[in-house]
Order: sequence, then structure tokens, then C-alpha cells
Amino acid sequence: EVKQANEVWSGDITYIRTANGFMYLAAVIDWHSRAILSYKISNTMDSILACDVLKDALAKYPKPKIFNSDQGSQYTSKEQIEILKENNIEISMNGRGRSIDNIFIERFFRTLKYSDIYISDYQSIKELKEGVKEYMNKYNFKRFHPSIGYKQPMNYYLETVKSVA
Repeated sequence: EVKQANEVWSGDITYIRTANGFMYLAAVIDWHSRAILSYKISNTMDSILACDVLKDALAKYPKPKIFNSDQGSQYTSKEQIEILKENNIEISMNGRGRSIDNIFIERFFRTLKYSDIYISDYQSIKELKEGVKEYMNKYNFKRFHPSIGYKQPMNYYLETVKSVA
């Protein structure tokens, strides 16, 4: 049980099919609030993508105690591990083939795809990026999330962080 913000964050990457091939969305989520703290869309699924999203989240928010990810090469890369170690963040990785260990980010990706990506049929990468940005704002600040008492994830995250400080 995660009782406050910044106890555990998760990072993961998902693919998004476009007319011109695949794009990749990396994101970091706070387990307690379900807030998306950082995300980025890229045409490559490499360690740079995972590191950029983690560094962005760390630049904006207090660091977590634990960072959870899968065992993909992006998250086991030297660069990613160094960022976590430099920030004294405990490293947690899912067991092989156990995506359920990272359920919060997996559920978020599913929600994003079914609520936006699949029905929007974005025709360009620019449209995709604008649409995902709009959805992230809606998800974080306007959508009432049932698992956190029907509060908006980012508002709940910011309230929790403020009350801990």
C-alpha cells in the first residue's frame, strides 16, 4: 500500500501505431495519486527517451523513494540506473513477464489508448502530440479518478505533496 505521493513512481513505454509507422510514448506516474508527472513522444524507443522523461519528472517534483519499471533495455541502461543512484532512489523492477507489477502505468496507457488514441485517428505526428497533450491535461486536471476518491490526479498529487511538506 502506497500511502503518500512520491513513495513510488513507475516508468514505462508504450507504442502508438500511426499511418507512418510507430511512435513511442514514455511516461512516469505517481502510484499514490495516479498523476502523470512527465511524458514524451518519440519515434525511437531507446534509453534516451526513458531517461529524458525521468529527468523531467525529477526536475519538476520531489524525488520518489522507489522507481519501478520493467526490465526493458531502456530501464536497465547504465544511464537510467545512474540517474536513480545519483538521486538515492531505490530501484524496483518487475519480474520477467509480469506486467501486472507495473499495473498503474499499464492501466493509464490502456485508458489513454481507448479514451483518445484509438478514437481520434490522428493523421500526423503533430496532431498526435497535440492530442496527447490535451488528453494529459484532461486526465491530470479534469478527469475524476475512482481509485483516489473521485479526485483529479494532479490536483490530488499537489495537495498530498503540500500536506507532507
